[in-house]
Amino acid sequence: MDTPRLLFLIFTLITPSGCSEPDELPCVESDTEPFLLIEGEAFYIKPYDLTENYYPDEEFTWYKNDSQISNDESKNVHYHGGALFILNLSAEDSGFYHARRNYSSGSCSNHYVEIEVVDEIDQTLYLDEVNSHGSQRIHCPDNVKNTCDTFKGNLSWEKDFKLLQGQNDDPFWIENTVKEDEGIYTCICTWEHNRQMYKSSGSRMLKLETPSHHRTPEIISPAEKERFADEGYGITLNCTVFCGTDVKNDCHARWEPVNGPAFKGRHGYHVNTSVVNEEINNTYSTAVLTIERVSAIDFQTELKCIGQGFYDPKIVKQFKLKRRESIIPLVIRGVCVLLFLVFTTVLIKCFAIDLTLFFRKYFPLRSQTKDASMYDAYVVYQMQSMDKATEDTLCQFITNYLPSVLEEKCGYQLFIHGRDDIPGEDRLELVEDRMKQSRRLMVILTPGSGSGSDITDQHPVSPQISMIEGFDWQLGLHHALVQREMSVILIQLGDTGPEGYTHLPPGLQHLIRKSAPIRWPEGSRGAAASNSRFWKRVRFLMPATPAKKCSQSAII
Repeated sequence: MDTPRLLFLIFTLITPSGCSEPDELPCVESDTEPFLLIEGEAFYIKPYDLTENYYPDEEFTWYKNDSQISNDESKNVHYHGGALFILNLSAEDSGFYHARRNYSSGSCSNHYVEIEVVDEIDQTLYLDEVNSHGSQRIHCPDNVKNTCDTFKGNLSWEKDFKLLQGQNDDPFWIENTVKEDEGIYTCICTWEHNRQMYKSSGSRMLKLETPSHHRTPEIISPAEKERFADEGYGITLNCTVFCGTDVKNDCHARWEPVNGPAFKGRHGYHVNTSVVNEEINNTYSTAVLTIERVSAIDFQTELKCIGQGFYDPKIVKQFKLKRRESIIPLVIRGVCVLLFLVFTTVLIKCFAIDLTLFFRKYFPLRSQTKDASMYDAYVVYQMQSMDKATEDTLCQFITNYLPSVLEEKCGYQLFIHGRDDIPGEDRLELVEDRMKQSRRLMVILTPGSGSGSDITDQHPVSPQISMIEGFDWQLGLHHALVQREMSVILIQLGDTGPEGYTHLPPGLQHLIRKSAPIRWPEGSRGAAASNSRFWKRVRFLMPATPAKKCSQSAII
């Protein structure tokens, strides 16, 4: 053998032993299967690409959140034959599960399962089965069906959580579906594992399809083109679009800036969109834009609310944030207005009489100037049942103070009972005529006045005088209470005594309850001063224009 052939043979024999082993093959990845499961039930899952019922445990390793799961069948959570078992679901069993299968060829595959355990069946409903009228079939969810087939379990059905007798097949058939067939249908599998009974269930919603009515989208919110906002604070903006009736999948609303990038992905901005049927199955889509902190840039950014239906082109409504003015000036203005109103109210309440008397001479009432009455007030009082001091006080008030202030200083015309009587004229007829010619009835109250029951021996009163004085009271009260032709001015002289006004006639007591008598300050400095508080109150109740001026203006 020549040298070249010998070298080639040596190279051929050495080369295989010097080569490295082939690289490990990558694992085949599968999609994640999500499951919503009910607390207290059992769960069995086998990777969907496995065709046999049993596989050696050596080929599989299951993990929960990267922690290896045991294959000990006595544990609540374990794997066996390639499948994962969770025999008594609880909230702690929620998490991310991962199965790795190693093949004898050196390859591998990964299977992923995401589990969330809830305590209400409403949260585990599978996608609604929306169907038109006719015969319908409802399928048992795959994981429940596969569990029943694997362990030869017993299948049953419930409607709205009530057992349907004699229904043990999958799928569940409903012939000639009507509105009453709508509801939640639950497929329940009872199965045995290691001589223990377990239950797995899955629910579907059956809802009959109703006809859709599309219409041109209408932007409901925002209603205005501007909205006030505070810089540095968060704000939520709603873009709500109405699209028609039962068009849930064909109704869209969204927020976008007029110029610039979209809000999605921008820090501090969040957009959530939801479509709901409200009222008579009317469909609304709402996009909620949340700005965590409003900045100066947001006041310069113009927004647009966009709504789009199925057939119609999109509609746009522009919107802008406006900086809110400081509330402090508004508060100061509000407080000032409130203080002014309080001050004005107190001023008017304290000086209402003074203000009225001041403006009377400049703004006389038309009804007063056209009044043709001869007297401004008919003064009535009673001399019966009073002691000497009270009688002197009454006489002094009637003869001195009353005429000097109201007649001489204020220009009023008074008819004073006992002073202005015409001798020889019929007394009863005179009283009635003068009272009709008077615009006010002024009642002077003294201790014991108005009773007319007690006549002392010191001051005997004739029956005729007593009858005439009583007639004054009765006629005056009749005009004031029954005919409502006269206003009454009540003036109290002296103390009322322990009895108060209980001795007065009921009609007079009624007038006193409506308007308390004005008490004359006997002996005070203001007793004879027309600008004293007492006389101002009397003048306030008197007519605005004296009878003399009324008669003169009427003649003119």
